[in-house]
Amino acid sequence: QVQFVESGGGLVQPGGSLRLSCAASESISSIHTMGWYRQTPGTQRELVASISAIAIDHYADSVQGRFIISRDNARRTVALQMNSLEPEDSAVYYCNGVAGIGGVVAPWGQGTRVTVSS
Repeated sequence: QVQFVESGGGLVQPGGSLRLSCAASESISSIHTMGWYRQTPGTQRELVASISAIAIDHYADSVQGRFIISRDNARRTVALQMNSLEPEDSAVYYCNGVAGIGGVVAPWGQGTRVTVSS
């Protein structure tokens, strides 16, 4: 079963940028839609960005215009460029394949923590 390892998180000031990366243990070419999710304590994990096999992307309203998702099937990676970060973006970020409504294709990884604070 495919596994995902997220990296690139850290502490950044409001208005700053970070680029998250997700590395898959095997090919993601057969996964139609890949997504980036985030979770804060006491809340459900939410899908913030997704990208289809033909590079059609979708974003949650809260990140629209600030985040950009991309995928490289050859390198088995999915990236999330996060710009104009806000304190509300602080969370643990995860990547996974999207399987239907609310479903994912693999167990969750460790995630990468993003903290936006001055």
